[in-house]
Amino acid sequence: MSNSRKILATSALPYANGSLHLGHLLEHIQTDIWVRFQRLSGHEAYYVCADDAHGTPIMLKAQQMGITPEEMVDQVQQEHMADFADFMIQFDNYHSTHSDENKELSQHIYNKLNEGGFIKSKVIEQLFDPEKEMFLPDRFVKGTCPKCKAVEQYGDSCDACGATYSPTELINPQSSVSGATPVLKESEHYFFQLPEFSDMLQTWLRSGALQEQMANKLQEWFTEGLQTWDISRDAPYFGFEIPGTENKFFYVWLDAPIGYMGSFKNLCDKSDINFDDFWALDSEAEVYHFIGKDIIYFHSLFWPAMLEGAGYRKPTAIHAHGFLTVNGTKMSKSKGTFIKARTYLDHLKPEYLRYYFAAKLTNRVDDLDLNLEDFSQRVNSDLVGKFVNIASRCAGFISKQFDGKLSSTVLDPALAQSFIDAGDSIANLYETREYGKAIREIMALADKANVFIADEAPWVLAKNEETVERAHQVCSLGINLFKILSVYLKPVLPELTAKVESFLNIELTWADHQVLLTDHSIEKFKPLMQRIEPKHIDAMVEASKEDLAKQQAELAPETELTKDPIRAEIEFDDFAKVDLRVALITKAEHVKGADKLLKLQLEIGGETRQVFAGIKSAYQPEDLEGKMTVMVANLKPRKMRFGMSEGMVLAAGPGGEDLWILNPEEGAQPGMRIK
Repeated sequence: MSNSRKILATSALPYANGSLHLGHLLEHIQTDIWVRFQRLSGHEAYYVCADDAHGTPIMLKAQQMGITPEEMVDQVQQEHMADFADFMIQFDNYHSTHSDENKELSQHIYNKLNEGGFIKSKVIEQLFDPEKEMFLPDRFVKGTCPKCKAVEQYGDSCDACGATYSPTELINPQSSVSGATPVLKESEHYFFQLPEFSDMLQTWLRSGALQEQMANKLQEWFTEGLQTWDISRDAPYFGFEIPGTENKFFYVWLDAPIGYMGSFKNLCDKSDINFDDFWALDSEAEVYHFIGKDIIYFHSLFWPAMLEGAGYRKPTAIHAHGFLTVNGTKMSKSKGTFIKARTYLDHLKPEYLRYYFAAKLTNRVDDLDLNLEDFSQRVNSDLVGKFVNIASRCAGFISKQFDGKLSSTVLDPALAQSFIDAGDSIANLYETREYGKAIREIMALADKANVFIADEAPWVLAKNEETVERAHQVCSLGINLFKILSVYLKPVLPELTAKVESFLNIELTWADHQVLLTDHSIEKFKPLMQRIEPKHIDAMVEASKEDLAKQQAELAPETELTKDPIRAEIEFDDFAKVDLRVALITKAEHVKGADKLLKLQLEIGGETRQVFAGIKSAYQPEDLEGKMTVMVANLKPRKMRFGMSEGMVLAAGPGGEDLWILNPEEGAQPGMRIK
């Protein structure tokens, strides 16, 4: 650890069309802790990020708000920066992908790829909105699934059966932008020749740059064969125009990762830092990207291939993390567990969350659950009951009876040395992003310190003239143990340790864990942290609950669909053909390989049916067994890749976790027809 390293770290760029939530904070806190540790260890470490400011969603939302995209992304950037600052995320630079630096670098990298023969154009057919006069991205087309005939499905995949397809395959497609029926239209697009980098990528994936879980997952892409990547979009589009073209723009995912370089270039131009020292092909610096597992493909296939083709170095490593859940399930607006960064800050201290995330983070790609009850218990027990308690038990005696000066000798050198010796292990755990293990080691030491103080009972020793000096030494050693723990916690708790530094009259670096303070004056102790009160968590959850219908009405652009929700009238005789029956769910289970489906066994009047239902996001199988529901009993069976589905379960709700199967009234029997 003694040799200084040059390090550049980044977090994934938040999209500039909305507020930050706790999922964003998980990643940025993880990165911030790692960078703070590197700086504390004496390394030259920089942390940059930016808002991801381009794309169709931002263009459309700005239109809806009646402002320019530039105005909108500027407003959102200011909000994001304020939220990050209040969570003590210490960027060296926070920029935007809609910047001069990013435009220059994006065009330069594209030109280098083009010169190298890695860009080819071809004419493709796309769905076009004749009213808005724009080509439609997949997620802006909705229609009937060509496989299972489920309605209201996106243009790239079906939530009901899990099928993937081209938007041109949708039945009765409609534009989500205007409600118009899209038409097929030809357009010339530009493609990055990713397959030409296949050998390089195979080697890189196994170089240690990725976690094993991710490397194994990415191998699937090579099994199926890498495909060329469409990097262009047609006007109107908010982004950078492709050099040498008219009305053609870089797809947002082309210039988004280049935004890391753009933000760093912006920092270099206003500081004494050499850009090429970090990004040139022969660079000896280290570059790390911290990202969520959902964008691993862009960062681990497209991005290194683009860098290779344009003559830049590849990242040293890419660190992916899992998703954040709250109370064991996906974040939910209706339950108040979809918590925005600012809502959290309105009710709770940021360091509570920094500590809890650190206590649960590993270097794997596992999902992390924020259990709100465990959250308050762990913070109160560890930080208030163990860590801060050491100082509060010892400081008063030193201030009142020993003029605020620590003893000149160390009472138990072996105990102090055991705390010092833990430093190498804890440093290695921070380095390898095993924060949870580091916190466990730190808290085990805190327990050890509290046992020592309790056994010695300085409050008893201080009452007797013969033992008062031992009380001085006990409390002085207690303060030294507290100081060492403060060093170990400084990357996680910067604000709390700043208060500790004021109390101890010292600025802490990592090396200070080896130094014991003797004959050293300290300030009068002031309370360092308050316990979490359940009422504050309850208030935060309540404030996070939103009226989904109202929110969707406010945000949805007015289209023909919203003006007239009746899409296609049917005759009563058609409706009468639908046979709705009460069904008993006798068995429910997960479907291997399906993200959204559960397999249900339904009993309808002595007959058993197998049905695949897209309700996995809302229900655990064990919660369904024994319940009654309503099914369409005369739906023609359809063969799915997971088996035959012999009906359809009725469910309602906005989707995701907020989806409810229809429960018949009490007293209904399996097989009973609903009229």
